[in-house]
Amino acid sequence: MSFVSIAFLVFLPIVFLLYWGMQKWHRWQNACLLVASYVFYGWWDWRFLILILVTSLSSYVSGIFIGKSPYRRWWLIGNIVLNLGILGVFKYYGFFADNLHLLLSQFGLSLDMPTWRIILPVGISFYTFQSLSYSIDVYRGQLKATKDIVAFCTYIAFFPQLVAGPIERATNLLPQMLGERRFNYPEAVDGLRRILWGFFKKLVIADNCAFAVNQIWDSYFDANALTLFTGMILFAFQIYGDFSGYSDIAIGTAKLFGIRLMENFHLPYFSRNIGEFWRRWHISLMTWFRDYLYIPMGGSRTGTARTVCNVFVVFLLSGLWHGANWTFVVWGGYNAILIVLGRWLWKSSSRGEERVGWRDLGAVALTFLLVVLGWEVFRADSLSEAVDYLSCLATAFASGNVGMMVCGKLAIIYCLLLVIVEWSQRHRLCPLQLDGCWLGRYRWSRWLVYYLVFMLTFFCRGEDQTFIYFQF
Repeated sequence: MSFVSIAFLVFLPIVFLLYWGMQKWHRWQNACLLVASYVFYGWWDWRFLILILVTSLSSYVSGIFIGKSPYRRWWLIGNIVLNLGILGVFKYYGFFADNLHLLLSQFGLSLDMPTWRIILPVGISFYTFQSLSYSIDVYRGQLKATKDIVAFCTYIAFFPQLVAGPIERATNLLPQMLGERRFNYPEAVDGLRRILWGFFKKLVIADNCAFAVNQIWDSYFDANALTLFTGMILFAFQIYGDFSGYSDIAIGTAKLFGIRLMENFHLPYFSRNIGEFWRRWHISLMTWFRDYLYIPMGGSRTGTARTVCNVFVVFLLSGLWHGANWTFVVWGGYNAILIVLGRWLWKSSSRGEERVGWRDLGAVALTFLLVVLGWEVFRADSLSEAVDYLSCLATAFASGNVGMMVCGKLAIIYCLLLVIVEWSQRHRLCPLQLDGCWLGRYRWSRWLVYYLVFMLTFFCRGEDQTFIYFQF
């Protein structure tokens, strides 16, 4: 089930009423959420439920044995191998089989491997990483293994963040599942604001940009330089509006149920360097790699050469996590290079906590352009297509075919509106949090803002597009 569907708009209030009708019995609340989450996930294909059940049960059982067995290390390894094995088969089997066949053919060898048509389960990378974090945290002693199987399965399958994150930690979400929850009106109102803003970013920004981007990429061989460059910029806003919009809807929906999820984005396009960008973009994934891969490998404490190696491992795997395609691997390597260079050129960690101001606009613009270049590779279906697109852009500039007419003029206006609003409200988690703002002084002015955003979302939405991160 997609957030952007009639089914969800019917589903959510029903679950909300049932859930809070059981406020005195938090175990029944968990059961309600678990059933709702399985309905939500099985809406795409009921067979997906088999995999999430296997992941949930294996992590639940291994957690218990990790907590008390003398062979706790082997239970951890077994659970990691099982879950990564499932992820590998469903997401990467075809990729590795094709590349192995291609490699062997260079030496005149052949290998007959079965060809499987495998449906990629929605969100498998998200809930797999979430289940692994639980096992690792129990092994490290940061969390006690739970025996409440309903609460644990609800932690893995919690529907707001099930298919596109944020990737929650058991140390944050599981205690909330195990404890009592009371309806909090201000939190619920704030949740509705987040949902509204998320829908605006998804339907108005991402979907309108997607329509223009698809037009440009379908005919990029004949386009002028300005159009090609605009296509790259619009894709950057498409993926931001799509993914951060989903995260806003997920966080807001969770608040309706008295549950707090971690923030997954913090105005990433206002970053002053690539290091800061990756502290603001897909925060749940990058902190996962930091805590469970980068730091255990030694982080930045083992010398320059080892640090560089660790950075490349993290970003190459991060690229591969996004999809079984060399474009994602190259995209990860590109960002690793920028991170390494930034350690010496931009001193990326020295000002990470300072607020971005007007004096930083030059650094923000440069960082944004570097990120946009990476997104071009991310968007391409193949490395050859990415090279062709950039070659057409360079050729058009060199030949003077800059042009004045571009696609997506309306999408550009919406993106500029987004930038203005987020910049003016950059000190708040959500632009619709109007407390302390002159627009929030009166109730009628707040409602006027909400009404305008709703009307823009309803009347200016683009053609329906699937959430990009569903494929990951």
